Amino acid sequence: MDGIEESKGRQGDAEHGRTTSKINDRRTSWGCVFLLVNNLFQYTAYFGVSTDLVNYLKVELHDGSKAAANSVTNWQGAGSITPLVAAFLADSFLGRFWTITLFLLISVAGYGVVTASAWASSSNSSSTAPFYAGLYLIALGGALQPVMSSFGADQFDASASPSERARQSSFFNWFYLSVNAGSLVGGTLLVWVQASHGWRLGYGIPALLSALAVALFLAGAPAYRRHQPPGGSPLTRVAQVVVAAVRNWDAEVPQDDAAGKLYECGGEDGMSVIQGSRRLAHTDQFRFLDKAAVKPSSSSSSSDNKAAAAPSPWRQCTVTQVEELKCVLRLLPVWACGIIFAAAYTQMTTTFILQGDTLDPYLFGRRRGFRVPAAMLSVFDTLSVMLWVPLYDRALVPLARRLTRRSNTTAGFSPLVRMGVGYVILTLAMLCAGALEVARRRVISRHGAPGAGEGNYLPLSIFWQVPQYAVVGAAEVFTFIGQMEFFYDQAPDAMRSLCSGLSNAAFAMGNYASSALVAVVVRATARGGDPGWIPDDINVGGHLDYFFWLMAMLCAGNFGAYLLVTRSYTYKKTVDCKFSDESGRD
Repeated sequence: MDGIEESKGRQGDAEHGRTTSKINDRRTSWGCVFLLVNNLFQYTAYFGVSTDLVNYLKVELHDGSKAAANSVTNWQGAGSITPLVAAFLADSFLGRFWTITLFLLISVAGYGVVTASAWASSSNSSSTAPFYAGLYLIALGGALQPVMSSFGADQFDASASPSERARQSSFFNWFYLSVNAGSLVGGTLLVWVQASHGWRLGYGIPALLSALAVALFLAGAPAYRRHQPPGGSPLTRVAQVVVAAVRNWDAEVPQDDAAGKLYECGGEDGMSVIQGSRRLAHTDQFRFLDKAAVKPSSSSSSSDNKAAAAPSPWRQCTVTQVEELKCVLRLLPVWACGIIFAAAYTQMTTTFILQGDTLDPYLFGRRRGFRVPAAMLSVFDTLSVMLWVPLYDRALVPLARRLTRRSNTTAGFSPLVRMGVGYVILTLAMLCAGALEVARRRVISRHGAPGAGEGNYLPLSIFWQVPQYAVVGAAEVFTFIGQMEFFYDQAPDAMRSLCSGLSNAAFAMGNYASSALVAVVVRATARGGDPGWIPDDINVGGHLDYFFWLMAMLCAGNFGAYLLVTRSYTYKKTVDCKFSDESGRD
């Protein structure tokens, strides 16, 4: 009887565990729905303001074309820096939940000021200063992508099981889809509202959406099951490791830490002294930094030593603290490869448009059709992303699992493999653009260059650009989402928001690299009366195809460097982890 009762007890416990797991899964799913819809509203509002901002500055605030373009560029530049500020606050002091709440409220204030300025602009030209103040509040409040994606990924206990890790990986896919859905709605529907019904309504809708985003996020609070507490300033911890390693420059680093010669402390549950952060296992890379954790020769493992006061972190750091810095250093080469990718990606908003401006923009003929501006073709990039995300998540991942016969892998592809595939696909996009440019130049040789002025186009449809935009969208799905997942997964627990912001920083650096590359190419090729590769009028003597071939070679070279970097990459290892961080990473 005792055996029967014990068996029934175990069965009851198992059923209770399954019920609890289902409840937690349902709770996590609802929490993620709140986050994804919130993200959709945020990006719809953002792109509703940013897409046609240059025209508002020119028409309503009477800025010149150059001044308006510079204002938009400066504003977008500020928006690429502020995510690191939000990420630092989230990791260091406020935690992700309260950081998101604070910055969403700042965003609401910014949209409110912009809308109020739009209402006042028709009768009072002095609304310029408040409008710019509102814009920069939006840039600050909208800096939540690394924090929001990290907070959403926190809802899954990826260390518990392969299924939780797979669900976390899937979340990054749908998170990026919500960003692109927002950009599509904001960049098309809201721009149409602004053009057809005026700026007051056109800016009032983003303000309403930003308020709804705050309400949705707070309404979902009961469904958020996991919160990463702030662990203190990561910059301070990094500085302590460097200072302690320099101070202990003459210390002898053991070959391994089997004898416990490196300093570590924390509970038996695998957690470190850094709040909310798991202990990290010692690795052999960057051995000079291990000097920061070497115990003094007088130290012993006696109970008296355990009771002694903890040493100053400026003289002796824990292994986990040292490994935090090692994790960041290992991420940097992977991050650097993303800069070239971003530089090639930005051609979609620069040289692709220069190419498209010379092509026939009319759909169904010039008489009965309607004109499609070259810049609007970027919608095919967004549509490609929205097609590839569910295709990747629901078809490619299960297929990869079946082909590799590894049903326990995180997502079929490791983040590093996924990013590498994106690098190859973007190379193909540059080749597509170059091939079209060759065809465009052949049309010029046959029909002659069209005359200057609006309305003069080559007899070649602009829709021949659709394939290169669609291929760029596919590259995004592999690389940008892979970056989000990789930087989150391989960052120390207490630095995940900040490391997730590295992808944003790489994108900003890629923009600067693209501008520098164009300047170098123009200066190097436009000599002795030669118009160079990228003249003001690419129909006369230019060689934009050479520039696309150059970008393809840079992408291929970058992929080669990426293979070298990732081949020797050492994954983060945690102590007493239920599910190894390296599982499914081959």
